[in-house]
This record gives sequence, structure tokens and C-alpha cells, in this order.
Amino acid sequence: MKGFLTTHKGMEDIAALEVNELTGKKAKISDACIVFDIIRYEGLFKLCYLSQSAKGVYFLLSEFAYNRIFEDFKKNIQKIDFGEWLSESITFRVKCIKDSDETMPTPEMEKEFGAIIIEHMQKKHNYTQKVSLNNPDTALFVYLSGNKCHIGIDFAGFDLSKRNYNIFTHPGSIKGTIAYSLIRLSEYSNNKTLLDCFSASGTIPIEAAFFASKFPVNFYNKEKFIFLKFEKFKSFDFRKFFKKIDDNISDEKLNIYNVESSMKYINYAKKNSKIAGIAKKINFSRMNLEWLDTKFDKGKIGRIVAKMPASAEDIEKLYNEFFYQAEFILDDGGKIVVIGKKDLTGKYSSKYKFKITEERSIFSGKEQYDVFVLMKTK
Repeated sequence: MKGFLTTHKGMEDIAALEVNELTGKKAKISDACIVFDIIRYEGLFKLCYLSQSAKGVYFLLSEFAYNRIFEDFKKNIQKIDFGEWLSESITFRVKCIKDSDETMPTPEMEKEFGAIIIEHMQKKHNYTQKVSLNNPDTALFVYLSGNKCHIGIDFAGFDLSKRNYNIFTHPGSIKGTIAYSLIRLSEYSNNKTLLDCFSASGTIPIEAAFFASKFPVNFYNKEKFIFLKFEKFKSFDFRKFFKKIDDNISDEKLNIYNVESSMKYINYAKKNSKIAGIAKKINFSRMNLEWLDTKFDKGKIGRIVAKMPASAEDIEKLYNEFFYQAEFILDDGGKIVVIGKKDLTGKYSSKYKFKITEERSIFSGKEQYDVFVLMKTK
């Protein structure tokens, strides 16, 4: 058996690392998608509950290269045994996401895929498959990337990249999944000190606290998972399954610092972290950038993870001050991971003895983030 997970383009390796940590299985990487072996369905339940990199988690039914998508889809589903997932009493719908050259609007493609499935079930099992667009018992997922098609059963039933804590927002905030990728690129762990000095509404510190404390990102979404409705799992003890994971949540205080110059957004971050359930694991401070060296001793911080402001009254002054402060407060083995402007990051990081060791682009829809990993040089 195989599963697959969709994520943001540019962070597939981060998703593969997380899948390996949570399931013990290595993954094959495609564009914004990774495929991995599963021994038991519990692996997919676990990813739905814990994954901070996933947009969706699916049981893989088929993957194939295509030339004419509907013709090839129709041909390839002949090999799929839908009996495990569909029956005369079960309602379904098709959800499609495409990162390909297909020009047909997605809703029309979903309708066409659905019609092909209904025709297939009629011919093979002699009944008309019921459809429910708003509340299906089973959701069939079709992911198109380049000329590759993945077909699967949606195990979550909702967008896993959306966070229920993201109530009080900042215009410059990033998605929790993107924040998680920055944290993993920094190689942060629970015995290190992490600082976000442009915390906005608190996304990076919140995601760091989830990761370091093993607090399930979907702790408050347990009842929402569509896999709870699957007939094949009606005898599975989900209460015991969730409790076993929840028992691993750490109570220790973490050295995560949420710093922001605006009291309004400090309060937003506090409120969001309280909704997330991890407010007690984060330290909050309202402070301007130039005062960081008065709060943190020399070499106090192990990791700085931040999204640089996209605009400021004097953006060059801000970048200069950021790397000046970072040089003082970051320890000798420390790392910086930032989303920022390439020219300014390169210019001011080298001025203060930092070296860019990695750069990549991560995409959230059509928005591109330029990500830089930096090490302190001697």
C-alpha cells in the first residue's frame, strides 16, 4: 500500500523528512507531492493529525503519466478496486488540484472525473454512485502536476494547511506550513533557543512550539477528519489512537521568543497561541529591533527564524540592523533562516560575518517566497 501527501512547491524535502520521522518510511518526491509506502492505515491517520507540512494526505489508488487526461484517467481506473471505498449507499465527490497545462477550469474537470467514476461503477457494479458535493462520505482526489496524475482517497477531508488558530492576522503573515518549513531548515529542536523578531501574528513561534512539544497541529480538529466516517474503520478505536499520540505531548517550557515592535500584533500573537493551545510554551516581548542586544546576552540565541518585512520606511537600515543584532545575539553554531530580499540579504549578511549556505524558493499558490539559510562565519 502507498500513500501520498501534497505540500507547497519548494518544500517537498521537508515534507519527506516529516513523513520519515512520523511513519518511518522514505518518500519519493514529485512536484509539490510525495509518495511513500504504508504498512497500516494508521500511518495516514497519524499524518493527518500531526503533519505540519501537509496540504492533504491521501491513500494512493493510482499514479500514471498522461497525454489525454480524461482518456488516460478512464483507462487507468479500470485497474482500481473501488469496492473498499465506494458502495451503493456511500456518497462521494471528486476534488481536483492541478499544477499542469490543463486549461479546463477545475470545477469542470471535477465534474468530468466524477461522471467517469459514475459510469465505471454503473458498468462494473450495476448501480449509480451517489454524489454529495458538500458532505460526501468519501472524497476522491485527483492531483495533476506536469503530465503526472495521482488518484487517491482523501483521508483528512479538509485543507490541512489551514490553521484554526489563525484568527487574528497580520498582512505580512505566512501560512503555518511555510513557517514549519523555515523551522525545519533551521534544524531547530526543543533544546535550542529560537527567536522570531518580526513575529507579526505569531505563526513561526506557534509552529515551532507545535513541533518542539509534539503538540498535534490538529488537536482541536479530531472530529473533522473524514476517515472517521469510513465504513471500513467503523470498529477502529480512534479514541485510543488519539490518546496514545496526545500522551506524548511535552509539558516543558520552551525557549521560543516571539518579538514584535507593535503591541497590537503582540496581543494578536498571544491570542492566536492561546487558541492553538500552546501559549504557555512561548515568551512574548514587545521590542524594537535595535533593542534586541539589551534583552539577549551575547551568544544567547541558537536559531533566528523570521520573515523580513517586505517594506519599511528605510528597508536597507532594517536589514543592516537585523544582521548587526544577529551577529551579537546568535551563538557560534547558530543559524538564521529568513524569507527576504536576495540583494539585501546578501549585502548585509556578508557585512556582519554571515554566509548564505542555502537558498530556495517556496510557493504558496502563485506567491513566491525567497528563503535563505545563513551560518555565522569566524
